[in-house]
Amino acid sequence: MNLKDKVAVVTGGASGLGLATVEAYLAKGAKVAIFDMNAEQGAVLAAQFGDSVLFCQVNVADESSVQQAIAATMAKFGAIHITVNCAGIGSAVRTVGKNGPMPLDIFSKVIAVNLIGTFNVTRLTAAEMAKNTPEDSDGERGVIINTASVAAFDGQIGQVAYSASKGGVVGMTLPLARDLATIGVRVNTIAPGIFNTPLMNASPDSVKLPLIEMTQFPKRLGHPSEYAQLATHIVENKFMNGETIRLDGAIRMAPR
Repeated sequence: MNLKDKVAVVTGGASGLGLATVEAYLAKGAKVAIFDMNAEQGAVLAAQFGDSVLFCQVNVADESSVQQAIAATMAKFGAIHITVNCAGIGSAVRTVGKNGPMPLDIFSKVIAVNLIGTFNVTRLTAAEMAKNTPEDSDGERGVIINTASVAAFDGQIGQVAYSASKGGVVGMTLPLARDLATIGVRVNTIAPGIFNTPLMNASPDSVKLPLIEMTQFPKRLGHPSEYAQLATHIVENKFMNGETIRLDGAIRMAPR
């Protein structure tokens, strides 16, 4: 799919990997609806990018919140061709710790945002993509990119909720691609390693340096622009479908 004049929804698009993707898509001539909880940053971005961007304050795990944002996107841009799900939260709680078992609400919240939220936005935007006129004889109407994590495969101590949520994103990639093939929508997942997002950048060296040491090459944190580069390629490569791609410098996470 050619990004020029297409409309993309990017969740978590106000910062980090999502923002890098917004910038990359705008540079290719797309229009972008940013779905994010951070209204203050969203207003800044809307002012910065002008009419090519719509900001909607969205809780991805809430059906009505996403529905309202999709309605606003359709009203402004008239279509949705691409969805990139970057919104997510983490936790660092052991199953059983010094204070007893992990509170169930912590586990539930991570699953709600990372897994249910991803599916919620996917299903609702895919329904809009089904209305698109295919741009060529292949019949492609849309592209969905979900974001997992290397923690889906080798989660560390304390990452049980996060790993479960991201493992769920990986697990639904192929079934989603199969479900949506009949309407000409491709689905792929990116599983990033450790990236230099604002959250990670604020972490002390005691957190960052061991993670860099586990990364094989290049020996550094990933740049958000590298995620955006892959997210661009997935849209443009029409034969890429049903796949989860690790983008991680060959990191394999140690238990801690």
